[in-house]
Amino acid sequence: MVLHSSLSLSLSLFPFLSPNNNNIHLILNNNLNQHKHKHKRKHLSCCALKPTSQTDTFFRRDFVLFGLTSLSLTSPLSVTLAEEEPKMASFEDELNAYSYLYPVELPSKKFVFKWVESRKPERYSSAAPLSPDARLRIVSERVDIIDNLIISVTIGPPNSSIIKTTDKSKWTAREVADSVLSDKSALRVTSSQRLAESSVLDTHSGEIDGEPYWYYEYLVRKSPIKVTPDSSVFRHYLASTAERDGYFYSISASTLSPQWEKMGPFLEKSVSSFRLLKPTENYVPPYKDPWRFW
Repeated sequence: MVLHSSLSLSLSLFPFLSPNNNNIHLILNNNLNQHKHKHKRKHLSCCALKPTSQTDTFFRRDFVLFGLTSLSLTSPLSVTLAEEEPKMASFEDELNAYSYLYPVELPSKKFVFKWVESRKPERYSSAAPLSPDARLRIVSERVDIIDNLIISVTIGPPNSSIIKTTDKSKWTAREVADSVLSDKSALRVTSSQRLAESSVLDTHSGEIDGEPYWYYEYLVRKSPIKVTPDSSVFRHYLASTAERDGYFYSISASTLSPQWEKMGPFLEKSVSSFRLLKPTENYVPPYKDPWRFW
């Protein structure tokens, strides 16, 4: 897959952890500020089990995520990763008409990512919900349990309390990020409380093939279980969102904050490669047969 050079994401376009960003100072604690200054970003360029019940799926998934957190805190990375362009594989979901790249190997280090496809592509109507209202749903996901990496693709409608107009040319990246995150929670709380679980570090938007894409970076600092007394450990995310047929299609890639310096650059390549594809005859729009669960 060949990516247009204008789509390369460097820190000049993705100014994460900007000291001028007031949001981080309003939300994050001193431990997080220490973490922010400790990790310096490098310039980059882009070159399942089916749930038995949708009402409890998001709880079980969250326990798994934080179980991985506990594992990674006791198991260091298998190698020290160097600055190297990884070998990438392409993933394409014709059912939902999107694609992205993900890292599979660092040849010179003989390092292989241990991806498992935890959720195979499925239609929106049967996909696992990320919150009790089931607006935002996971349509595919892959995990690397050993190195604690997760790449998820979700679909859900915009939150009307945040997105006030149907003219997407007027949507800001922060509004899109807040809309997606307001529906992304494993807790039975309100949309505003779900937003409080996440701290958005920075946002920006771009255009690909004439369509807007919104990019954002955030930390998740709250969980329903306490896996570590170290309050400076967060789950660090990069995400990209595009809109089609009145729904947000989003990719998110994450790892733990202590691993971000090593793994973050590879996740950034995956997020920057996310594309909505031209629908084929296999495409199932999210609004089709909302009652269907197979």
